[in-house]
Amino acid sequence: MSGSDIVYDAVFRRSGMLRVFTLHELFDAVEILSYQTKTAGERLAIVSNGGGIGVMATDALMEAGGRLATLSDETVERLNKVLPPTWSHGNPLDIIGDAPARRYADTLDIVMEDRQVDAILTLNCPTAVASSMEAAEAVVGAIGERPRKLVLTSWIGGTLARPARAFFAGHDLPTYETPEQAIRAFMYLVNYRRSQDLLMETPPSVPEAFEPDRALARDLIDRALQEGRDWMATPDAKRLLKAYDIPVGETRTAETPDEAAEVAEALGFPVALKILSPDIVHKSDVGGVALNIVNADAVRGAAYRLLEGARKAQPDATLSGLAVETMIDRPSAYELIVGMHEDEQFGPVILFGQGGTGVEVIGDRALGLPPLNMHLARELISGTRISKQLLGYRDRPAVDMDAIALTLIKLSQLVTDFPEIAELDVNPLLADAGGVMAVDARVRVQRTDKSAVERLTIRPYPKELEETIELGDGRVLLIRPIVPEDEPSLTETFGKLTPEEVRLRFFVQKKTLSHMAAARFTQLDFDREMALVLTDVGVPGETEIYGVVHITADPDNTEAEYAIVIRGEMTGMGLGIVLMRRIIDYAKGRGIRLIHGDVLRENSTMLRLCEVLGFTSKVDEDDPSVVRVTLALE
Repeated sequence: MSGSDIVYDAVFRRSGMLRVFTLHELFDAVEILSYQTKTAGERLAIVSNGGGIGVMATDALMEAGGRLATLSDETVERLNKVLPPTWSHGNPLDIIGDAPARRYADTLDIVMEDRQVDAILTLNCPTAVASSMEAAEAVVGAIGERPRKLVLTSWIGGTLARPARAFFAGHDLPTYETPEQAIRAFMYLVNYRRSQDLLMETPPSVPEAFEPDRALARDLIDRALQEGRDWMATPDAKRLLKAYDIPVGETRTAETPDEAAEVAEALGFPVALKILSPDIVHKSDVGGVALNIVNADAVRGAAYRLLEGARKAQPDATLSGLAVETMIDRPSAYELIVGMHEDEQFGPVILFGQGGTGVEVIGDRALGLPPLNMHLARELISGTRISKQLLGYRDRPAVDMDAIALTLIKLSQLVTDFPEIAELDVNPLLADAGGVMAVDARVRVQRTDKSAVERLTIRPYPKELEETIELGDGRVLLIRPIVPEDEPSLTETFGKLTPEEVRLRFFVQKKTLSHMAAARFTQLDFDREMALVLTDVGVPGETEIYGVVHITADPDNTEAEYAIVIRGEMTGMGLGIVLMRRIIDYAKGRGIRLIHGDVLRENSTMLRLCEVLGFTSKVDEDDPSVVRVTLALE
């Protein structure tokens, strides 16, 4: 379910990289990215003197997941005045096979001004009645020196088309031998833009705060390790999920058929009955599951059959009893699977997909790297075919997508906290409009010398840096690492800074903090960068931020530059020195040897703070208005 190649897709997607599969694709991607790394959008207009190649290009665009631009009414009106009556009157624009150079120029002039078009692919088929080279010259002339939209070209043909392609290349216009090749290159840009935008998107706040019972989880894992079991007992696996606030159906154990009947009566009918064995991972493979049992006699009979069937199917297996579970009645629920597998190269990988007994056959799954937030969890869900059904159709209501995403986040936190968890899956996870419910779970554990940080590809949120402090007026604030969900609060905090405070922090006047800048400050890798915020206790994104201290280390993690800002109404309380000491302690722990920063010479408050903390200062020789402050760390 989590094969090696699909893991690469997850890794590349999470890191914002563009994936190609052949050397030809590699060179095409490098070429188009060397022309332009970002388009204004994805809406493509296709201009062609042949209807066939225009349709072929459109088909290639649709198959690759692209978007065909819709021409504005004004553009169509203007094109009607310069094109023959038989033109296609839509996109793709077939300007007819006898199109002379002037027709190409007029069409491009008009389409380039359409705000509903982000890029243009211009195609040419060789004909006996019009010059391909003159058409190429007209395209370059139409673009001219104006700030242009991305224009790609494909002049089809061998010897006759080579001069035109060379002409385009000489004018820095991407050119390709076939329309499909041009579309593929355009989609490299689109997919690169999508991946980069995904990295900078602000995740919504977690819909509910949850505090896992880590002590209980630790006890359950340690018990399995001490007993020498690879796979946790099913009841313990469910208790582990419950410790992380993942809803589970009630499960009790019984050693004999008679005891199973008593437990079932206590739970209430109907019930499900399952064998318990550390040696049988998939119970259904040996007929070890019975559902919808409605009375005690039926429980006894089913228990005898399950135990006898398991002994025959797997004689060497140790049978430790039976699990009796409340039968969950959610007829409109979807069966999903969520889980984790440890990849040899990239560590823990989170899996989501369509569940049930046919999960391997269906093969509908997507992978993501922990840790997850709400945005990454939703993006992981959207990578499956079943995600479209989950949105609702006909008489089936939409499921609670937040509940699924939150379950993925909780699962991600669980495997992040405990490196002993080597494999985990919840199948099925029932999901409907009322939320989610874990019906069955498997957890494999193993002893390891690795810490959580060491085995993860992406450094997790350092919860150990969280600290509450009490102000003189009795208020309790929280110092913690910044997270992407903090972007709205950080932007709001920036808006409350005075112009002078902004100038002292950024050295220039800034009226607003752009999304890109705010995302840059909040979306850190917790490796070479760290930022601590002073905030209210509560859910990130919904609490005010009163101060931020930030350090960025060099690639060797030996030197780091710091920056700090405290809101004006919070100054004079000693909060600046508290934040600075915390970030200095963090830097020491990371092995950083030197912290430095640039301070405006007139910023006497910051210079006094640095002096108290033991920084040395020196006026910048190139800019006397700036003082370089430096602190050597032991």
